[in-house]
Amino acid sequence: MSKTIGVAEVKRHFSEVVSEVSKEGEHFIIERKGKPMAAMVGIKELALIERDKQKGKRKGLLAALGAWDDFKELDKIIAHIYKKRGEAKDRRIKGVS
Repeated sequence: MSKTIGVAEVKRHFSEVVSEVSKEGEHFIIERKGKPMAAMVGIKELALIERDKQKGKRKGLLAALGAWDDFKELDKIIAHIYKKRGEAKDRRIKGVS
């Protein structure tokens, strides 16, 4: 859950806020006059945001290829599919064993 904090308070307690973000994984929404203006997140979260942003820019085949990055055990899944297709009795094609 994100914490909401005003700009003036961030200025007064900048070191503490940075420490909470970096060490404890906290997220802060920074407001000015009650209106959200920015967010402070850790480096790991920023890397995820940037990665997702780059994925969104891919189009067509590049987007499809990029989607496979999320499947860590893709080789095992494909091997399982081929195994099951080979075992299926209702999917035999004449002339092919």
